Amino acid sequence: MSTTPAARQSRPAETVAGFLAAAAIFVSLVGVAYRPLRLIPFAILLSLIAVGIGGRNTRLATYAVATGAACFAIGLAVAVITSHPLW
Repeated sequence: MSTTPAARQSRPAETVAGFLAAAAIFVSLVGVAYRPLRLIPFAILLSLIAVGIGGRNTRLATYAVATGAACFAIGLAVAVITSHPLW
């Protein structure tokens, strides 16, 4: 048999996971400058949902989780040092 392997089609959920991961990275970075305890946990939740969906954007979703964790620590430190509100 000489057949070519079928091309893998992406599911719509994989596309949504990519958008969720990108949005999570953006919200995490915004959360460093503006109210980290209000924005960054939401961003981490978005990125964990993107990791759960999986697919071709798994690495992007993993980077989104790591970015959220780093921004959480940095955002809290910046807010405390500059005396800005956490909420």
